[in-house]
Amino acid sequence: MTTLHLKLSSPSSLPIPQSIRTLSNTIQCCANPKETNPRTVIPTNGHVAFPEMDLLIRRAVVPPPRPRRIILVRHGQSEGNVDESIYTRVADPKIGLTDVGKLQGRECGLRIRKMIEDDGGKDWKVYFYVSPYKRALQTLDHLGRAFERHRIAGVREEPRLREQDFGNFQDREKMKIEKATRMVYGRFFYRFPNGESAADVYDRITGFRETLKADIDKGRFQPPGEQNQNVNLVLVSHGLTLRVFLMRWYKWTVKQFEGLHNLGNTGMIVMERGHGGRYSLLVHHDEKELREFGLTDEMLIDQEWQKQAKPGELNYDCPMLNCFFPHFNTEMEKISDKNAVIVSKEVEGISGD
Repeated sequence: MTTLHLKLSSPSSLPIPQSIRTLSNTIQCCANPKETNPRTVIPTNGHVAFPEMDLLIRRAVVPPPRPRRIILVRHGQSEGNVDESIYTRVADPKIGLTDVGKLQGRECGLRIRKMIEDDGGKDWKVYFYVSPYKRALQTLDHLGRAFERHRIAGVREEPRLREQDFGNFQDREKMKIEKATRMVYGRFFYRFPNGESAADVYDRITGFRETLKADIDKGRFQPPGEQNQNVNLVLVSHGLTLRVFLMRWYKWTVKQFEGLHNLGNTGMIVMERGHGGRYSLLVHHDEKELREFGLTDEMLIDQEWQKQAKPGELNYDCPMLNCFFPHFNTEMEKISDKNAVIVSKEVEGISGD
């Protein structure tokens, strides 16, 4: 084997162009070492130091409080809800509310306000995310009249919360056929011509969820210097979009999604912070309400776990496993039967004594 011997010139022996020698005396990327506050100098032990990183490390990092609730609100009664023919002549994003829908929006705002005030906190605030569709914006307009300016921490129009796209102007008769076909094909995967499937909505909601989680983790709803425990997020959107949001947040299966029922106009689903900091539907809602919405036994068991768990924890006893591995159910039945036999024998023994 041939051995290579490299001879490196010392730094002092390398020629330095005059232009660089001149610039090196005038350009500095850091403060003059002589002017550095000695209290901020940290021994580097010969390693390269990054003062800006050190300041981040030394700073006491206190995570911002998570919002108390994430409140999902479907828009009020729209013109399309009472007359489907309007979709043939008015673009879906431009369909507004009826007078009933506007009244529903105001009543919804009052319901939300009462829910928050019942907590007893004095410093509560609301922050809104809203679909850019006219009926959602109008719902927000009327809903928001229940709150004074100082109660509203902010609002953001979020295109990813828009309605499922059914394909530009809609032919009423063809749409009836398409919706009937969807029920046969599957509500989640069926894509409308020139439109979206629920799976497509899932993809964009995934992006929105990541944005929302980043906003929560960074405390973007908090006024500067505050650690408010009583911020409530309100998402004003559409029925299918909100169901897909819940599916994505709680990692529900396609089958579980397809078992959910649509919310009524200005209907609400409330995700509330549990004891450990995670959001659960069982904090605000009771089991009966959630069963009517479409939650199964496994989904309800998971929601009970969510009430106690901390962010980042995994549910190692997740009942969802049985959806994928049905043989676990058989094993549990055998164990249950075996335990029943043991208990029965013990009872017989006690009776004999």
